[in-house]
Amino acid sequence: MDADTLRREAESLRALYQQLRTVMGGVIVGQEEPLHFLILSLFGGGHALLIGPPGVAKTLMVSSLAQAMGLSFHRIQFTPDLMPADILGTEVLQIDPETGQRHFRFTPGPIFAHIILADEINRASPKTQSALLEAMQERSVSIAGQTHPLPSPFFVLATQNPIEQEGTYPLPEAQLDRFMFAIFVGYPSREEEMEIMRRTTAVWEPRIDPLLSAEKILYLQRLVRLMPVPDNVIRYAVELARNTRPQENPDSFIRENITWGVGPRAAQFLLIAAKTHALLSGKYAPDVEDVQRVAVPVLRHRMVLSYQAEAEGISPERIIQYLMERKVPVL
Repeated sequence: MDADTLRREAESLRALYQQLRTVMGGVIVGQEEPLHFLILSLFGGGHALLIGPPGVAKTLMVSSLAQAMGLSFHRIQFTPDLMPADILGTEVLQIDPETGQRHFRFTPGPIFAHIILADEINRASPKTQSALLEAMQERSVSIAGQTHPLPSPFFVLATQNPIEQEGTYPLPEAQLDRFMFAIFVGYPSREEEMEIMRRTTAVWEPRIDPLLSAEKILYLQRLVRLMPVPDNVIRYAVELARNTRPQENPDSFIRENITWGVGPRAAQFLLIAAKTHALLSGKYAPDVEDVQRVAVPVLRHRMVLSYQAEAEGISPERIIQYLMERKVPVL
């Protein structure tokens, strides 16, 4: 794709993004940053984990975005008794009424949709959570030796309640690493909460018309991949990821507070997210500032903090800011 075509397509994408934000604003009050990163994950082709207390519109945000994107949508409520077959589907024995022959027929589960809302994902057992791993990485599921492709594009948008710890199971690190973003959804401001009350306690039936299609989203994801990235930006993303690893960083603050740093997938997501953010910001190539803008939601769920960091209340966000401000040079 030549430079002029890229510019035209980028301008079209930005106009579409603004239209999408306007449509979503008619349904969701506030939550500007979570919405921004949620849209970024869809245009970037990644999954997202939404973390926040009950009642802050996490589920409404995902279902409304699926409508605006023109994609099929299934919600799966995760519970302790949920089994992998309840998500993936199963083979059912059938008997032909004419011949009497028996055969198995695969019945697809709710995972066969473009957007999957894994609601309260940490309530299910690790066995059930692991059912999503192949789907998130390979965009397919394997049942009884047969591989079944999932619809394209395919996204897992999971929600997690950080308040309740009883009856929950922490997500495995391997699964956390497959989420492009960990998006924190907080409480609305006083003015926003008053507007929520005005809307939801009256006759309010929001309607969202599709703005996109599966084919258009796949094209936009390819557009993001085609965007050029300067070598200094690649080097900065790699150094930012590598500096989180205490085995490679002699800094005492990092060694004391991180047990395991982020892997190479973190740098990949940093660059893809930076490219998407740059396109939506009117740029034709990402810079270091774009990497810094997406660094916190990309990195914070991938680090394993030490007991000392947890005891002293040192958060992943504080460590990421420390690295960006002091330890990683802007090349």
